[in-house]
Amino acid sequence: MAKQLEKALTDAIKTGERIIGTKQVTSTIKDSKLVVISKSVSNSSAKKIEETAQNNSVPLVHFNDTSLILGKLCGLPFRVSAISLNTLSNTSIQSILKEYETK
Repeated sequence: MAKQLEKALTDAIKTGERIIGTKQVTSTIKDSKLVVISKSVSNSSAKKIEETAQNNSVPLVHFNDTSLILGKLCGLPFRVSAISLNTLSNTSIQSILKEYETK
């Protein structure tokens, strides 16, 4: 499990600086610093989020587990298919991306 991502997710949940859900993430992606999607997201939704993130130069992490596990990682009692983090430092973003590149 990526420790940097886990810390960023729990911090975002505590501060409320996040958007949860595929539709909400897609519509507010331009205000995001980083987007995380689980492997439970349908192909069409994943492609839409990927395209929107790329068009807005927002980094995207494909979480290699289910939405249930992503929800638990966030400390939430429900599934999280997609989450965008709105307040991350560039250093945190780079370390999260580096962790996921090595996997």
